[in-house]
Amino acid sequence: MPPLFVVGPEGKTSELVNYRVRGNHMVVDRLFAAAELRLGDAGSERRVRIVTAHAERLLATRACREYEPRFLAACTMYTSAEPCAMCAGAVYWAGIGRVVYGLAERRLKEVTGNHAENPTLDLPCRVVFAAGRRPIEVIGPLLEDEAAALHAGA
Repeated sequence: MPPLFVVGPEGKTSELVNYRVRGNHMVVDRLFAAAELRLGDAGSERRVRIVTAHAERLLATRACREYEPRFLAACTMYTSAEPCAMCAGAVYWAGIGRVVYGLAERRLKEVTGNHAENPTLDLPCRVVFAAGRRPIEVIGPLLEDEAAALHAGA
């Protein structure tokens, strides 16, 4: 199995982490912002960045492994920004019953601009949840200016 590294917030530092494989998935028992696989040897190393490691998706994945659906239906996920379409799907499939967020995805797109590593998808989580059969309560945006300050320059 190739080594998996958790990448630091600035992308300059990394830490080797343990993981296990279930089917086609690598399972890491911690939350992180980004990760990369390092394939090959020192002379021909190839780095594969994992960009689907958003905190909301990772938390939803971990939650559905550790808790029963009935419990998760009564849980609330709090996040500084509205879950993107990918994360909203993870929240839906995990069965988390409520999401509270600060900054709307549309406003996040304005704050971060055309960011090559995080091309914001302007698709509200309410739209993603409405396409499903399980009701998920959404509260937000709340305190958008304060939440935007967290993402300024990101």
